Amino acid sequence: MAQRSGETDSPARTGEIWVLGATGRTGRAVAARLVADGVAPVLVGRDAGRLRRAAEQLGPGSGVRTVVAATPEATADEVARQRPAVVVNTIGDYARTALPVVRACLPGGHYVDLASDLGAMEQLAALHDEAESAGSTLVTGAGFGVLGTEAVVARLCAGRPVPARVRVDALASVAVEAGRLGEALAASMVDVAATGGRRYAGGRLVRTRLGADVYRFTLPDGVAVTSVGAPSGELYGARTASGAPDVVATSMLVPAAPAVRALLPVAGALLRVPALRRLVVSRLARVELPASPRPREHTWGHAVVTWADGTEREGWLRAGEAMDFTAAAAATVAQRLARGEGKPGAWTPATVLGPDLAVEAGGTFVDG
Repeated sequence: MAQRSGETDSPARTGEIWVLGATGRTGRAVAARLVADGVAPVLVGRDAGRLRRAAEQLGPGSGVRTVVAATPEATADEVARQRPAVVVNTIGDYARTALPVVRACLPGGHYVDLASDLGAMEQLAALHDEAESAGSTLVTGAGFGVLGTEAVVARLCAGRPVPARVRVDALASVAVEAGRLGEALAASMVDVAATGGRRYAGGRLVRTRLGADVYRFTLPDGVAVTSVGAPSGELYGARTASGAPDVVATSMLVPAAPAVRALLPVAGALLRVPALRRLVVSRLARVELPASPRPREHTWGHAVVTWADGTEREGWLRAGEAMDFTAAAAATVAQRLARGEGKPGAWTPATVLGPDLAVEAGGTFVDG
């Protein structure tokens, strides 16, 4: 019998879901959600002692096991050797950590990450044809910002022609856990500044001044917020979900104070120097944060979609704490891929599993 596309003579997959970076806040949250759903994940990290404590926190009956791997390359070696069904990457710095792990997942294994920067998402998208041929599903941006906005866009655009313009706003409300900021979050913050402003215009990704797009509006629950344009994964997700030639994305992660925004272009230019970037990421990662509750009751994803005839539609996604939504989204995507519900290729979450994935993760759509 002829071999079908994506089939190989490789050993069978184990059916396991691996969580990389399992001792960090996000990794622990994803693992806890999987256990709550009745799935025993494999916890992967650099430190055996921290992995053991993370496993103990999940409960004696959770059935989890651990794998120690000191680097992304060592992790990739273990993925290639042990052949899990799905790998969830929460390590961060995805432009560096994703490729070796993805290569180890092929053929037939699936990959999920929480990337929120354009470069890493475009890098994964470039593997679409290779993943399709290998029978593997690669999902990038499986967290609040990307899923929480692209799901609204996909819902607004369903059954309609390609719009002319889209704007999305990622308005997260996150509780801060006491402890160090961590390298993953520090790298994301630095890379936003280093990338500078971006938007899609005429179907092309173009430069803008970081902090130039400022929007002030009132949320459906009556809270007034300010959001600032950012070169984020939300931009890529909205473009992918809509096909619109003109797309703008804003986030509350970019400082809104005029004095700070005025300094962002200078800071961004300096942070593009590799040695300085490494130094700043290292220093930021060691910053100790006090615990604090989420600043607002709800997290919101927002989209405004405009068509060439002037028709405009607005929508919202309401969620609770943004990290809870992210953990639920990543765990849900992993479980659905493990059940064979994905489609080979490289995707954002709503484009491969539909906008109702955001509801499965705990969100509620609110019409504008």
